[in-house]
Amino acid sequence: MEGKEEDVKLGANKFLERQPIGTSAQTDKDYKEPPPAPLFEPGELKSWSFYRAGIAEFMATFLFLYITILTVMGVSQSKTKCTSVGIQGIAWAFGGMIFALVYCTAGISGGHINPAVTFGLLLARKLSLTRAVFYIVMQCLGAICGAGVVKGFQGDSRYQMLGGGANLVAHGYTKGSGLGAEIIGTFVLVYTVFSATDAKRNARDSHVPILAPLPIGFAVFLVHLATIPITGTGINPARSLGAAIIYNRDHAWDDHWIFWVGPFIGAALAAIYHQIIIRAIPFKTRA
Repeated sequence: MEGKEEDVKLGANKFLERQPIGTSAQTDKDYKEPPPAPLFEPGELKSWSFYRAGIAEFMATFLFLYITILTVMGVSQSKTKCTSVGIQGIAWAFGGMIFALVYCTAGISGGHINPAVTFGLLLARKLSLTRAVFYIVMQCLGAICGAGVVKGFQGDSRYQMLGGGANLVAHGYTKGSGLGAEIIGTFVLVYTVFSATDAKRNARDSHVPILAPLPIGFAVFLVHLATIPITGTGINPARSLGAAIIYNRDHAWDDHWIFWVGPFIGAALAAIYHQIIIRAIPFKTRA
C-alpha cells in the first residue's frame, strides 16, 4: 500500500491534498451530513424519551457530584497529602466518573453531564434549544442534590470546615487567571467531546464511538491536574453551582460567575473551531 495516494478535495477551496491510502482509506460513498436540529421542537415535550433523557442527566450529575465532592473533602480533611489520594486522586475521581457516566448514559441522553457541553452542542445544532434548556435544568438539580447528600453524610460543621468542595480562585491568582483557566480547560473538554463523537469520524473509523467515553474522561482528568491549583477546576457550571448552593458562603459566590462565563466561552470557542475549521474536510464512509 505504500506509495499509493488518493486526492481529497478540501471543502469549497477545490485545492487537492495528497492523502496516503491506509487504515483511513476512503471509498466513493460520500458521508451525508444529518440536518441540524431545529431550534424549537414542540413534539419533544410529548415524548417519553425526552423526559427519560432528562432523568438520566439528573441521575448522572447527582452521582458525579456525590463521588467527586466526597473525594475532594476526603483529601481536605487529611492531615498530610501522603495519607490521601491527593490532587492526582481528585483528578482521577472526576475523570473516572465522567468516563463511567458517559458510557452509561450516552445512548439515552448523549451523556452531557455538563451545561457547558450541552451549550457547545446547542451551538453546533446537535440538539434543540428546548432539550438544551431541559438538560441544563436537570443537570443543575442533580448537582445540588448530589452535594446535598454529601453534606448530609458529613454533617454541617465538618462540611463547612472542609469547604464543601466549592470552586474558588486560589490565593495568589487573579480573577482573570481563573477565568482564563476555565476557558482553556473547558475548550479542551468540549473539543474532545466533539472529536470523540463526530459522526464523520465514525463513518471512517468504526472504533471511534466505542472509545468515546475514554478520551472524554481522560480530558477531564488532565484538565483537573492542570487547574486544580488555580480554581479547583470547574469546567462544569452545574458542578460549581451545586457545591456553591449547598456550601453557601459569601466567598464561594464572589467568584462564582467565573465558573459560568469561563466554561460557556470555552465551549463556544470549541464548537466554532470544530465546526468551522476541523470539519471543513469532507470524509467519506466505507463501502
